[in-house]
Amino acid sequence: MKAVLALIVIYIGTFLVAIQGGSLAEVQAAPQTYSGAQSGELAVGAIDPAKESDIRSLLELVGARDLVQDSMTRAAEQYRERLLETVPNNQQGQTFVNTVVTGYEKRFDVDGVTAQLIAVYDKHYTDEEIKGLLQFYGSPLGQKVAAESPKISREIQDSIRLAAGKAVKDALEEAKRENPGVGQNAKLAGPGKRFQPRRAQQAAGAQSAQQQDPQ
Repeated sequence: MKAVLALIVIYIGTFLVAIQGGSLAEVQAAPQTYSGAQSGELAVGAIDPAKESDIRSLLELVGARDLVQDSMTRAAEQYRERLLETVPNNQQGQTFVNTVVTGYEKRFDVDGVTAQLIAVYDKHYTDEEIKGLLQFYGSPLGQKVAAESPKISREIQDSIRLAAGKAVKDALEEAKRENPGVGQNAKLAGPGKRFQPRRAQQAAGAQSAQQQDPQ
């Protein structure tokens, strides 16, 4: 069961990063952090070959690769929504976003991420524990757990998103009531919008004015 929880945590973490994580600049910087271990060779090179083989079998039983693929697809849709808010609302803008998302899907190394899970399991489980998990997931109950986990994960994600949205909305309304002179115009930014400091807003406004009136 610990293996199921571990996969659920990975799934939820990927989802939350996709919808609430940093700016696109941070997303662009992510491949630099991941490079060097992209193929998984650095992570699994020191693992006992027999244990590595068992871990690979376990990951196949629990559908880890499909889980990573699903996470990537859901993240792609979130990135699409965020990008659409920042480009012109026309065919060229749509084409640009499609190009970015298609490029992201091509560059996302599902096999590399899956390989990294081998190192995660090697770190947290002994040889005997891996063999025990293989026995469990080879059973009818284990197969059902593996099949239902992605569905359960998505329902957990929906519950977290709804609860988070309600909590922050209620907190904002309460703060407005308790502070009638402050923050009355405060609004929750959309998924792809991030708060800009006042100086950044002023600079953007000045630049816009200069573009409209060069003289």
